Amino acid sequence: MTRMYPKQPVIGVGVVVCRDDTVLLVRRRKAPGRGNWSLPGGAQELGETVFEAARREVMEETSVSIDVLGLVDVVDSIHSDAAGRVQYHYTLVDVVAEWRTGEARPLDDADAVAWVDRGRLDEHDLWS
Repeated sequence: MTRMYPKQPVIGVGVVVCRDDTVLLVRRRKAPGRGNWSLPGGAQELGETVFEAARREVMEETSVSIDVLGLVDVVDSIHSDAAGRVQYHYTLVDVVAEWRTGEARPLDDADAVAWVDRGRLDEHDLWS
């Protein structure tokens, strides 16, 4: 399934990874969101549960191993082009997880990672 101009929404997983009083963020290398800070995550694969996708995506993007604790929310992320056609449509299942092991480093489609104090998350314009 193509992600740009899809025929149906793509299911994605976003992960709120907590370690002490910080949350793990990644800066996106690819569109949509290139250059923006976001939660680690990505598309769910066929045959994979949401929690399995969360663990895999966090590992692929940051080299961090997590324990998934539960569901946070389901969010629609819809981006239209100048003509009003839907260019990207993601149904994002956000989960919360706890850091288990690993030193965060940018991999895959992340070009930077950061552990951000929970009180400073609004400075990263995550949900504009």
